[in-house]
Amino acid sequence: MNKFAFFTLLLFTFITPNAHALNVFACEPEWGALVHELAGDAVTVDVGTTALQDVHVIEAKPSLIAKVRRADLVICSGADLEIGWLPQLIRQAGNSKVASGPGYFMAAEQIVTLEKPSKLDRSEGDVHPQGNPHFQLDPYRVLAIAKAVDARLIELDPGKAAVYQQRLADFSTRWQAAIKVWETKAAPLKGRKVVVHHGSWIYLLQWLGMTEIGALEPKPGVPPTSAHLASLIDITKSANTLAILRAAYQDPKPGDWLSEHTGVPAITLPFTVGGDDKAKDLFGLFDSTIDKLLAVVK
Repeated sequence: MNKFAFFTLLLFTFITPNAHALNVFACEPEWGALVHELAGDAVTVDVGTTALQDVHVIEAKPSLIAKVRRADLVICSGADLEIGWLPQLIRQAGNSKVASGPGYFMAAEQIVTLEKPSKLDRSEGDVHPQGNPHFQLDPYRVLAIAKAVDARLIELDPGKAAVYQQRLADFSTRWQAAIKVWETKAAPLKGRKVVVHHGSWIYLLQWLGMTEIGALEPKPGVPPTSAHLASLIDITKSANTLAILRAAYQDPKPGDWLSEHTGVPAITLPFTVGGDDKAKDLFGLFDSTIDKLLAVVK
């Protein structure tokens, strides 16, 4: 190799160190964080939304279309959570690799979901036929999804199988150890009752042995009304309610109003990675969530 060719190759190497990396588009921050745990620098990840956005209603902007166009793999919650925008992104991106097949990964298809409706009735609000899609706060389901994501990465990128397998093993070890710590720490929460803004917390509550006694939304996806909030005052007061829960992206006013009329604290939980300063990754998400719940235990 002559000197010119050598330096050209060297320059190319430094400019594009990850030129052959798999491109992943994650609809939600939690799945972007999971891919980072499982693949590190072996892939590039674009995350379509933030913790301060309601993923039910995302605008299919050209910037998102461009990210889907270059993706080798799309990872989303599924269960129709992104029904209002993901199909449009994929259609306009014209990227057949992620329209179906191995490049199209829906987390809901890897687990058992809760709250599947026995019948579909739009008068009941924004219900999801495949079950509640907000399962990112159940660490056991996250682990099951991690294993399925890892298998998909290996299928699409077999040359880096050893990297993906090693990182899954490492993540699984750290995650299972963290679950034990979280469950021990969260023991005082067992049996406690909460009011929620939206039905986003069933997986977290079931895991921790807690109970939802009411929702600020009269029906899923329907904004809180004055009459409905007033109807929650008595039950919130009488049930020794721990807290009124909302996600970082939700309007604090309805929860604050109910808090003022009941004396029950309204707290904002991160809900996903990036939802507060502590929730910088999946581990921080669970750390922050449990710490904030424990902070209001009396």
